[in-house]
Amino acid sequence: EENVMNKTLFKGTLAALSLAATLPAAAVPVALELALLVDVSGSVDATEYALQKTGYVNAFNNPTIQAAIAGATGGVAVTYIEWSGGGQQSQLVGWTLLTDATSSANFATAINGVSRAFSGATGPGSAINFATPLFSNNGFEGVREVIDVSGDGRENSGANTAAARDAALLAGIDAINGLPILTDDAGLGVWYAANIQGGAGAFTIPAATFADFGNAVTTKIGREIIVNPVPAPASLALLGLGLLGFGAMRLRQS
Repeated sequence: EENVMNKTLFKGTLAALSLAATLPAAAVPVALELALLVDVSGSVDATEYALQKTGYVNAFNNPTIQAAIAGATGGVAVTYIEWSGGGQQSQLVGWTLLTDATSSANFATAINGVSRAFSGATGPGSAINFATPLFSNNGFEGVREVIDVSGDGRENSGANTAAARDAALLAGIDAINGLPILTDDAGLGVWYAANIQGGAGAFTIPAATFADFGNAVTTKIGREIIVNPVPAPASLALLGLGLLGFGAMRLRQS
């Protein structure tokens, strides 16, 4: 009887372990899930690509951004994606939890280490379609889910951009923000606001040139980390002062 009981207990333990193995792990709660979608189409030359990538690297090395990340309840989960034409999207840095200066700097290092994925047409709608399902089963549960699109041109390939934006919002994405680079198209900011920007608290911050991209992307990421859909003016003012102070410090050091 004892042997039978032991075998029964053993089988029950195995069954419990088997069930536990099949259950999905609990998602980690974070303040923000953020997908960075970076345009690497043919209109972006090698120098401009380097300026874009350096902008993201510097943003996550920025002390003000790192302090905002550290102050976000649970931290933020971020992924870095490069895109070009309709069928050209690549998640080069997977979902990463950032909670402090060290993890933020490590994410910056990961971005710095990627190689350019494409150099084709311009399909921001397809990029949004690619990014939207990546929020599901990524191991995180954010208070907000945000897609961040930067680029220097209008759609000339792939899915309709406005339709992709609307579908993403319908699927549960909270906001899609834009960072248009106006070097080749002075009206691109208006196009981004009409076709890419959408959702609660969404916004578009243009960069006049690729040289201005670094400041623009730092401001944008800092604003996205603020949990409230519509940041309080005082919070944005403090963030702006912090970023200006960091810029002034960099100028004094150079």
